[in-house]
Amino acid sequence: MKTKDIRTMAANEIESKLAELQEKLFKQKFQKTLGQAENPYRIRQTKRDIAKYLTILKEMRKPNGKQAEASKG
Repeated sequence: MKTKDIRTMAANEIESKLAELQEKLFKQKFQKTLGQAENPYRIRQTKRDIAKYLTILKEMRKPNGKQAEASKG
């Protein structure tokens, strides 16, 4: 998902998507350990997606973040 699209999401939506991605990462690592992983590159991509969501969520929660400025006026 593009960063621009993530920024339009609500914080609770981001948190649910983040939990989903962390579960996906766990399953991918498990499959890799068992030797069933089809594409090991997906683990790297999932980690990057998690980092992207965490960064945007942190920006939203920052008191002087972009979201706080937009809501002031």
